Amino acid sequence: MNPRDLPAALPGAAASSFPALAQTVHGQRLVYLDGAASTLTPRCVIEAIAHYQSFDHANVHRGVHALAERATTRFEDAREAVRAFVHASATREIIFTRGATEALNLAAIGLGAGLRPGDEVIVTALEHHANLVPWQMACARSGARLRFIPVRDDGLLAVEAFEALLGPRSRVLALTQVSNVLGTVVDLAALLARARAAGLVTVVDGAQAVAHAEVDVQALGCDFYAFSAHKMYGPTGIGVLYGRESVLERIPPLFGGGDMIETVTLESATYAPLPARLEAGTPNISGAVGLHAAIAFLESFDRARLLQAEHQLLAAMERGLSALPGVRVLAAGTPKQGALSFVVDGVHAHDVGTVLDRRGIAVRVGHHCAMPVMRRFGVPATVRASLSVHNTLEDVQALLDGVRETCERLR
Repeated sequence: MNPRDLPAALPGAAASSFPALAQTVHGQRLVYLDGAASTLTPRCVIEAIAHYQSFDHANVHRGVHALAERATTRFEDAREAVRAFVHASATREIIFTRGATEALNLAAIGLGAGLRPGDEVIVTALEHHANLVPWQMACARSGARLRFIPVRDDGLLAVEAFEALLGPRSRVLALTQVSNVLGTVVDLAALLARARAAGLVTVVDGAQAVAHAEVDVQALGCDFYAFSAHKMYGPTGIGVLYGRESVLERIPPLFGGGDMIETVTLESATYAPLPARLEAGTPNISGAVGLHAAIAFLESFDRARLLQAEHQLLAAMERGLSALPGVRVLAAGTPKQGALSFVVDGVHAHDVGTVLDRRGIAVRVGHHCAMPVMRRFGVPATVRASLSVHNTLEDVQALLDGVRETCERLR
């Protein structure tokens, strides 16, 4: 690995922003390579949440006292920040959820209510369970049929197969933007354009994309876009479902309760307009405040330069791993974003992860909530290493040294 192949100024300058990186693990410097599961939390997000909890904590949309008004302002300011972040046309298109999983379930349940026996939902064989199981459930309830765009050996979708899947009963296309296992990037532009032309409603799982590249939902032309705060330097327990207003209006309320109604009698209720209609009950206000701070943190970087540096670090990681005897990177040679997965011949992924942990290196091991992808590539589990803004060439070298030690000790 040649340092001259990497940018002169790496995003690792942001490492001081993360309190967690000041600790040691098993007496070793922490090397955190698990941002695809949950990014570390920068100090600015921690402080924003602490300030809200300390001084502004109250319920939103209901009170007239000063704290309630401040809390409401901060909550709705967060919604506006999300709107601008994904380039939605209006804040009423931004629904706060508990995470990408709930957002995708909301889309699947809502759209599933309009499915009929014989209708077809098209998903890809790359999906995280959160963008597969809800559609399985929706089809089971409605009698609709689930169809799949296959994955090629290089980790990319067989886009040409999509055309053959389209038919007069095709209703929904649901797909990821970036594979959470392989890190490969889906050709959204081509698939979404063809789906729109065929009249399908489109749902994008953007959980693995938003922390790495800028997202413009209007330019993409998708109807729904889901993501979680905790994969983009925010807190757990809050996510977003963007919905194009004309399509979002078709989604019935999933929950009933406070703040989602206009009028209520003992016998019936009328519902509030978007977004309140889909946000019953007291929301995760501190989570929204934290998400707002996370967006500000991300936008403090030159995103294009950040992405370029990440691509070069990831390529260096793949080259280094591929050079180790007995190590195989899945979808090797295919451009990736944010993450890659690998296996060590004769060594279970959990054992690799355990050895790395003793060296202070945090990676993800297992099936990554994407069992069909594991079966497609003929492995029970992989080791996944993923990059965040604080990672450096030194972190990549630590991983390579740790995997080399694993090969020497366990093979």
